[in-house]
Amino acid sequence: MSQLRDNLPSIAERIRAIFLAKDGAREKALPLCRDSVRYSSNAIRAIHRRQFTKAKELLGSAQNQLKEAELTISSCSELKNIGFLKDAQKEFAEASITLALITGESLPSPDELDIDPAAYLNGMGEAVGELRRYLLDSIRQGDLSRGEQLLEAMDDIYDVLLTMDFPDAITGGLRRTTDIVRSVLEKTRSDLTLAIRQKNLEDSLGEFRGQA
Repeated sequence: MSQLRDNLPSIAERIRAIFLAKDGAREKALPLCRDSVRYSSNAIRAIHRRQFTKAKELLGSAQNQLKEAELTISSCSELKNIGFLKDAQKEFAEASITLALITGESLPSPDELDIDPAAYLNGMGEAVGELRRYLLDSIRQGDLSRGEQLLEAMDDIYDVLLTMDFPDAITGGLRRTTDIVRSVLEKTRSDLTLAIRQKNLEDSLGEFRGQA
């Protein structure tokens, strides 16, 4: 019993010190991830306003915050899979992929973005929703020039997500994201088809009136 009393306080103190270090790292990383999410969200807003240069700048800030957060928890391996970090990576991926697809640039890879593959794929899935929003805004403005191209990109993303048939513990709940993408894709295809038919009808009526 005396040996327990001799050893227990020092053991408890070492454990407490480890927990304090991990908690400190977590508390420091949390606001950095929140800032990264905020920058990514603002980047998406800039994309929809066609402010692409501003969007790139905001994404640079988002990535810097992410890198600092990851550096903060680098000595705590179990914190690398913590929810708020993965959420920040997902938001960053979503904004980066959305910008690339809308501006016609090469798609950034998970390695280029320096983020987890599961967060990347979930961000890619959510980018489909932003492509739909951009496409609908273009339709309302009477611009159908990139409708087919954006719809094709959405199709390609869905096809890739379907092939990632792994447990949710590995993919970060990708199955649910894929189901949402399917629904968004079906609605967008219907909306674009209707808009194209309406435009063709208007063009035909215009030609008919011109000949009358």
